[in-house]
Amino acid sequence: MSTTQPEEPPEPAKFILYLEGPAYAWTLRQLTLWTHHVLLPVYGREVTSASPWCPRWWEHPEAVAQLHGLWLAWGHLTGPGSEMTGPASWHRDYLSTVMDTLRDPQGPFAGCKSGTHRPKETPPIDTIDPFAPPPPPPPPPRGWERPPPQQPS
Repeated sequence: MSTTQPEEPPEPAKFILYLEGPAYAWTLRQLTLWTHHVLLPVYGREVTSASPWCPRWWEHPEAVAQLHGLWLAWGHLTGPGSEMTGPASWHRDYLSTVMDTLRDPQGPFAGCKSGTHRPKETPPIDTIDPFAPPPPPPPPPRGWERPPPQQPS
């Protein structure tokens, strides 16, 4: 009589923006290995002002998010048990869209020139939450007296 429990399926990968601490660091390391040893050697085209790339791409949160999604799709469509058409689907549905977005002159690497990194400035965000309840009215100024209530006529 065997008492071995059936293996539980592995947890699905979590999107990198939901990770923190060691889980984020480990996932970013795996993403970096794939980006440096698979993606860029095969699909990394020449860097120009019209098609920038940052040598410190991991310091651009948008690039990390886009590349992580691309990597997850790669694993799903080209990994063990995937359909034979998976790589073609990955090329058609994911690769060009992500690389075009990242390498657009107005994209996340817009301020980075060949061989240099410049942090992207985050757009300003209004501090007012349009969906929060309205704030209470401000207190009356000092010395201000409320008018007496009006008497009904």
